[in-house]
Amino acid sequence: MSKCYYYLVAGLPELTLEDSKLSYTVADFKTELYPSLSDEDKRLVDLFYLKFDNANVLKLLADRDAAIDLRGVYSAEQLLEVISLLKEGDEVPDSAFPSYLSTFISEYFATPAEEGFLHEDRLAALYYGYAMKCGNRFVSSWFEFNMTMNNILVALTARKFKMDVAPLIVGDTEVCEALRTSTSRDFGLAGEVDILEQLVKISETAELLEREKKIDQLRWKWMEEASFFDYFTIERLFVFLLQLEMIERWISLDKEKGNRMFRSIIATLKDEVKIPAEFR
Repeated sequence: MSKCYYYLVAGLPELTLEDSKLSYTVADFKTELYPSLSDEDKRLVDLFYLKFDNANVLKLLADRDAAIDLRGVYSAEQLLEVISLLKEGDEVPDSAFPSYLSTFISEYFATPAEEGFLHEDRLAALYYGYAMKCGNRFVSSWFEFNMTMNNILVALTARKFKMDVAPLIVGDTEVCEALRTSTSRDFGLAGEVDILEQLVKISETAELLEREKKIDQLRWKWMEEASFFDYFTIERLFVFLLQLEMIERWISLDKEKGNRMFRSIIATLKDEVKIPAEFR
């Protein structure tokens, strides 16, 4: 039976996507609330923080002296040690390090990247697959929802710019396969993905920050509905953490920056004919 966190949840501040100030951060959660979780629930929360480790691994593979995001589960020293071991062909126990990261690092050194191959895509596919097998209904569904949403938005953008969709899709689900192979307007997903029409409308939004806001509003609505009956559980704490990060990101953005990002993305698409990281 899942542990209940009456005191922790009751003490959490109310959050809305429109909040412009925060008295609490993702880093605060890690130092203040994380230690109170059960070992099983810590492993679930680690799935959230591992996104920062993903970015850190990519940085350190490119530059051993790169500054990393300290919000990750592992320190730079720990990541570099694992990278060195796997580079030499040694094994790292799954109990000591996430198996998907070990797989990615091993592949990075063992297989030369083909033209057009993006390491970020391969890592994302492994990460989603790993998280979706976590055994927690809500957390698994959250990662599948995000993978599906991101893939559909990428597919719609690729079609708009007359690009091949298949190489850009991340993951291995029936929805992923439909996006890779279908030539129909709705990718054969009408009735299968209930947010499809909403995503089509979002993909038509020209201003980047407005587009991102609509995506986050969709995420926010999904997580609130999916965790509606989870009152004092790890699911409620996971939602709080997701919402906290979302608000932090919005506080750090401004409209002019968003416009610059959008112009840069369009220029990249026209010049290099590939989907840039900002669309993922």
